[in-house]
Formats: sequence, C-alpha cells, structure tokens
Amino acid sequence: MEYTVQKLSHLAGVSTRTLRYYDEIGILKPARINSSGYRIYGSAEVNRLQQILFYRELGVGLDNIKTILTEPDFDGLRALQVHREKLLEKKEQLDVLIANVEKTIALNEGRIIMSDKEKFEGFKQKLVDDNEGKYGQEIREKYGDDTVNKSNQKFKGMTQEQYDVMTKLAKEVNETLYAAFRTGDPAGELAQKTADLHRQWLCYTWDIYSKEAHAGLAQMYVDDPRFTAYYDEKQPGAAEFLRDAIFIYTGQKV
Repeated sequence: MEYTVQKLSHLAGVSTRTLRYYDEIGILKPARINSSGYRIYGSAEVNRLQQILFYRELGVGLDNIKTILTEPDFDGLRALQVHREKLLEKKEQLDVLIANVEKTIALNEGRIIMSDKEKFEGFKQKLVDDNEGKYGQEIREKYGDDTVNKSNQKFKGMTQEQYDVMTKLAKEVNETLYAAFRTGDPAGELAQKTADLHRQWLCYTWDIYSKEAHAGLAQMYVDDPRFTAYYDEKQPGAAEFLRDAIFIYTGQKV
C-alpha cells in the first residue's frame, strides 16, 4: 500500500511537517515523487518510520538514528528485538513507580501502613536503572556482574536516612574537591580529605571496599569522558586531580 504525506502522517500520528523534515535531512526519503509532485511512501518507508519512532521513544537523537539505520549491516529484526528489551525495561521501571504511587494513595486513605523504605523503592530503582543505562556496560566489564549486582542491591536496601547521608557525602566530596583543586596539591590535607570522603561515599554502595578498586574507579574518571565531564563541569581538570588524590590515598603511583 502507498501513502501520501497526509495519509502517512495520519497513520503514524506524526505531523506532515515532521515527515517533510525527515525527508530534508535524509533520514526518511519517500519511495517516489508522483506526477503531481506529491511524496509517495511504500511499505519499506513505513517500516523505516516505525524504526525511527521506536528510537525516538528511547531518547536517541536523529543524527544517531540516521547513522544506525544507514549502517550496511543494519538488522531490522535484531533492532526490533532490542527495542522490545528496552521497552520492557522501561515498563518494569514504570510498574515499580505505579505500584509505589498506589501504595502511597492507600496509605493516605488509611487502608495500609507503608514503611519509609517502601516509600522510596521506586525512586531508587529508577536511579539504578539510569546508572545502568549510562555506565552499566563499562562498570560490569571492569568489576564483573556479581560485584555490580551486589552494589545495586545494597543501594536499593538503604534506609532513607542512609540515602540522605550518602547524598550529603556526594555533595561534600564535590565541594571539598573544588577547594582542594585550588591548592594545586593532590597530596595536601584537603585533597586527602576529599579522597577519604569519596571512600566513605563509595562504601554506601560497595559490598567490599579495596584500595585497588578505588584507584581503578578513579582512573576511569579520567579515561571515560562521561565521568570526566561530571567532575570537570564546574572546574576543568578536577577529574584528573581527584584521580591523583585517590592514587596517593590508596598508595598507587601517580
């Protein structure tokens, strides 16, 4: 079956302007232009639009979508399987949040008693899922699935008081880091205080602390641009300075 821009727009629930824009940037070209100058889309274009919308739903940018779809070895079936896995992950996360909201409603109506731990289960699960999405592959490759799974479980088992202390520690790590950076001495008192605060913060989620693992994580802060960007956002060079301070704190060579 073939579709004009208007008909495909109605079918897919996207604007005609969006379809024309996709044509302009080369991500979704029509199958042909008819004698009246109208764009005509066939089944291949409908399937491609479906893939584009799947990727958009997962938060992938158009430039990246175009790169993915134009890869010579792009596998449409495998892409759908991956979409399904990702959507199921989002569904699981939403189910946890919905259950949490429903419990809270029941609590406010006086129908149940809800522990403080239960009140924050959904939010902690979301933080775990977000962290897995951003850094999961790298962390699992470096430390192994068992270590990461135990860390996630420890985090999800925190009381609200423990979570508040951990959050406060994270803020203190950054504040002390930037103050230490201004001294220019990773071996100085402030820098070593930063490294110790960082250790305390890690111990809220790490099942077992080791100096080697601490130093390895610090090196990742420099090697991985996403970690570097986090620490360097307010002070360029802070990630490398923190790495050096932790290396000294753990007895590693700088």
